[in-house]
Amino acid sequence: MVNEGLEEVVERTEYKEKYGFYQDVAYDEFPKGISEKTVRMISQIKDEPEWMLEKRLTAFKVFQSKPTPTWGADLGKINYDDFYYYMSPKAKESKRWEDVPADIKQTFDKLGVPEAERKFFAGAEAQFDSSVVYSHINEELERLGIVFTDTDTAVKKYPELMKKYWGKIIPPTDNKFAALNTAAWSGGSFIYVPKGVKVPMPLNAYFRINAKNAGQFERTLIIADEGADVTYLEGCTAPVYASNALHSAVVELVALDNAHIRYVTIQNWSKNVYNLVTQRAHAAKGSRVEWIDANIGSAINMKYPSIYLQGEGSSGEVLSIAIAGDGQVQDSGGKIYHLAKNTTSKIISKSVSKGSGVTTFRGTLHVAKNAENVKAHVSCDALLLDEDAKTNTYPYNQINRSDAMISHEAKVGKISDDEIFYLMSRGISEDDATAMIVLGFIEDLTKVLPVEYSLELKRLIKLDTSKGVG
Repeated sequence: MVNEGLEEVVERTEYKEKYGFYQDVAYDEFPKGISEKTVRMISQIKDEPEWMLEKRLTAFKVFQSKPTPTWGADLGKINYDDFYYYMSPKAKESKRWEDVPADIKQTFDKLGVPEAERKFFAGAEAQFDSSVVYSHINEELERLGIVFTDTDTAVKKYPELMKKYWGKIIPPTDNKFAALNTAAWSGGSFIYVPKGVKVPMPLNAYFRINAKNAGQFERTLIIADEGADVTYLEGCTAPVYASNALHSAVVELVALDNAHIRYVTIQNWSKNVYNLVTQRAHAAKGSRVEWIDANIGSAINMKYPSIYLQGEGSSGEVLSIAIAGDGQVQDSGGKIYHLAKNTTSKIISKSVSKGSGVTTFRGTLHVAKNAENVKAHVSCDALLLDEDAKTNTYPYNQINRSDAMISHEAKVGKISDDEIFYLMSRGISEDDATAMIVLGFIEDLTKVLPVEYSLELKRLIKLDTSKGVG
């Protein structure tokens, strides 16, 4: 028992050292709170063209006019004037890891970002609060015409593509937090894959909130041209403070005819972060879009990746994992809109609630009147680890055709004492037994992840479901 206690303390220490640490970094001065003045300041600092400033100002008015949503998790405690909307370290973006300032590089070294790039990724990007501090793509891929850069650079370097797609998939009028992001956005990834080009290895981005009371509002746009194929992986962490932080991102995906986009997120924000994200994809004829969404961190997480199947024969899949520890609210799920004939989709959600944690699944499945021969499946499974843990399910199906083949299933279960006893009788500790059962519960989702991400997710889940990490 003494050895087990020591092992638990070591794991908790490793967890905090890898994800919960704070780096003392010098920042450019910027006022707290959101106003038209701060929106103009952000645009001026970035030396943006007039068309982007106009989009920001229009979005800010939308943000002011829309109330904070009340239909989901309780967001009533958010004070929008209590955050810094632009926190930029005194460091310029670098193409070489060696040129990143030592204090910032130390953060990403601890997180394993450069090591991951060397071993596995075709390109990598690292964002520290409001600024991208490192961006690099394999030279061979660059010769194929693949663009992978930060969104700030894309505004100036690829204005035609930006004007054509940016804000068209998710307009600022969509919701209050999409409007806030459009007004205050900074950083994020811009990817363009030319016709017929298949990116052989994943592109990766890592987003880190470091400063106290910081808001992070990255904006990501991925365009896969006809017949293109790309996988994008992102990770997110933040240190633990007594005060809250705000993360409100917008992700837009465009899959043109016969293209394929796979977007993978492992969200491990600290438990003082509001994570309020809008993600949407448009899928053209014969294309395929996959969202693989793992949510472990945040105080409150609200995220529902959606796919609009606009072209005949297109398909979409949302695979969602949510782990709600003590005091956490994981409000997640997925939305798929069948707007063309011969389209197929799948939404699979797995959630685990521990302590007083609450998981909520929200799923939308829409079949338009003209969408012939639709096939869709929705599955929502929840696992409760403790008596006070809770789970909710809110499916919404709007089916406008009688020939659509739709299936829906939902299950809620608990870990039985007999299961734990059986594993412990084989010499396995209670924490390890719980983790084994949880990992078995979500195995069909973790096995579709790249090996490195699957191993990291399993390690995080083991730590998060143990008694030592709340």
